[in-house]
Amino acid sequence: MNKYFFSIVTSLLIGLVMAFLLINSYDNKSMMAFKNVGTVYYIERGVYSSKENMEENMMDFENYIYNVEKGQYHTYIGITGNKDNVKKLQNYYKDYKTQVREKITDNKNFLTALRQYDEILLKTKDEGTIKTICNQVLSKYEELINNEY
Repeated sequence: MNKYFFSIVTSLLIGLVMAFLLINSYDNKSMMAFKNVGTVYYIERGVYSSKENMEENMMDFENYIYNVEKGQYHTYIGITGNKDNVKKLQNYYKDYKTQVREKITDNKNFLTALRQYDEILLKTKDEGTIKTICNQVLSKYEELINNEY
């Protein structure tokens, strides 16, 4: 039994060291991947069962985006990465029933542009400026996110 004891203990120690190294390298890589991920808040205007119905109900809006999820058309009229701006956008669209949808995106270029627009949006109260920023962000979304697919 003594001659196997050293081999067993050595094998266990090597296994523990290898497991420790493997787990640490996995955690570092996964953390690096999440650095380029950001939470984005979408101001949702409505959910429609057909594209025609959606287009008819969205005629009041100069610019909007939509995603098809589970056969339904979800329309969005504003996007921000800042919780304070969520309230500002909902107040701007107070004449419409809206909901906030929180999603995660990893498009670095869109997140960079969104941060810049959010800084301007935080500082303004002018409705014309808010409208312009909303339209610009939605256009950037179309350009950088929808063109990926």
